[in-house]
Amino acid sequence: MSQAKTGDNVKIHYTGTLDDGSQFDSSEGRDPLAFTLGSGQVIPGFDDAVNGMAVGDKKTVRLEAAQAYGEHRQEMVQEVPKSALPADMEVEVGMPLQARGPDGQVMNLVVTGISEETIKVDANHPLAGQALTFAIELVSIG
Repeated sequence: MSQAKTGDNVKIHYTGTLDDGSQFDSSEGRDPLAFTLGSGQVIPGFDDAVNGMAVGDKKTVRLEAAQAYGEHRQEMVQEVPKSALPADMEVEVGMPLQARGPDGQVMNLVVTGISEETIKVDANHPLAGQALTFAIELVSIG
């Protein structure tokens, strides 16, 4: 029976949970997730977990933050003057925003605080700094 290896196109079903047991994502009710193993299309620990699996294999793996979305980086949290936003924009904590970085790349932000003159935004991935557990089933190779 062949095992998944770097460069293979694989399809998997998965369910992702946090340490508190809450589910943050799942392929349940959808087509399996398709990706090329080792191509960087998924988080590093996920690639590592699928590598070596055979079709029909199931496993559960826990990925520390470094193997998932990385550690939460404080330098990616900034205060922005409200004057930098459109005048008619109503901001709320938890609201997603987008901004362009100095290199022109679009950054996804989340409003984490609001004061009289500024808003605090966080450019970290929402799952940064968290360990993630995945229940994985390899559906196909090729």
